[in-house]
Amino acid sequence: MSTLRPREQLTTIAGDLSAGREPPIVTVRDFLSWFGAQRRGWSIVASIKDELQRAGLLTDPDFEGEYIDSLIHFKLRGTSATASAPQGSAAEVGEAQKFAEQSAEPAYRISKLAAANSPPVNVAPTSDLQVAITLMMANDYSQLPVMTGERDVKGMISWKSIGSRLALGVSGGRVAEFMDTYQEIRSDESIFRAIQTIVEHDYVLVRGPTNKIVGIVTASDLSVQFQNLSEPFLLIGEIENQIRQLIREKISVTEMAQMRDVADSTRQISDVSDLTFGEYVRGLEHPERWSKLGLRVDRSTFCKYLDDVRKIRNDVMHFDPDGIPSEDLKRLRDFATFIHRLQSLSVRTA
Repeated sequence: MSTLRPREQLTTIAGDLSAGREPPIVTVRDFLSWFGAQRRGWSIVASIKDELQRAGLLTDPDFEGEYIDSLIHFKLRGTSATASAPQGSAAEVGEAQKFAEQSAEPAYRISKLAAANSPPVNVAPTSDLQVAITLMMANDYSQLPVMTGERDVKGMISWKSIGSRLALGVSGGRVAEFMDTYQEIRSDESIFRAIQTIVEHDYVLVRGPTNKIVGIVTASDLSVQFQNLSEPFLLIGEIENQIRQLIREKISVTEMAQMRDVADSTRQISDVSDLTFGEYVRGLEHPERWSKLGLRVDRSTFCKYLDDVRKIRNDVMHFDPDGIPSEDLKRLRDFATFIHRLQSLSVRTA
């Protein structure tokens, strides 16, 4: 399959399905790689969906909403969602079908988090308390689900639940005597539905399409995820503010209007904030205009880096839930540091 182009791959898969042959089962990550992509930006998702439509195919589950290393199956459009699903018990298939029917379509499912796709370490209610304490200490966990099977949760044991009971004089030695009630959410729910629960209880268990507990998302997982998503926005905002300040201090409003896209010549320009990021780049490429900034760095190199930021900005502003590649994040960090240093030096030498 790897020697075929994406459209040929999908055509072959559609032919196999029509002939009753099993198509490949791949991860979302591998599927994206067919199209030369590493993540699900808005443009690549639209392009892939067009190709699937052309081939008469769907992915099951939808590749756009799943964790990037989750497995997806292919099916012909118009067939049931479980036609290409993995084989299992009648109960499992029934649960998966019910789950699919009830599934919402949030923009950002909790299932996209890595932690929501890693079955949690758990302990039985009949286990000795020392077993739970040892597991929590060894893994640096704050809590453990108390379970009797993959689907059957009895409660949650945590440092808080242990401490509060010891303070009240509970002296039993079994996990069941130290556990609290538990919190859970379905894996197809929006991550934003889970936030309040996680803030209040420090975690939420994630129940998957076959009714199994497939993960646990903690406050720590949530903070890391939101840092990954928010940092590019903050860096771009800092870079854009610094560029605006450079232009506003050195270039007149009349010259700013000359930086405007010629195809949009009627747009009113009364401040640098009325210009687009692309217009910053094109405007500063002009040698005479560049010289007015008084920056003793190479114009072509500066504008090349600034244009790289523009391209990254376009992806970030379309809110790609997979985040941006590490190399793009490094570019933003480096350029933000660079432009801040230039501003600092220009102030000192002014």
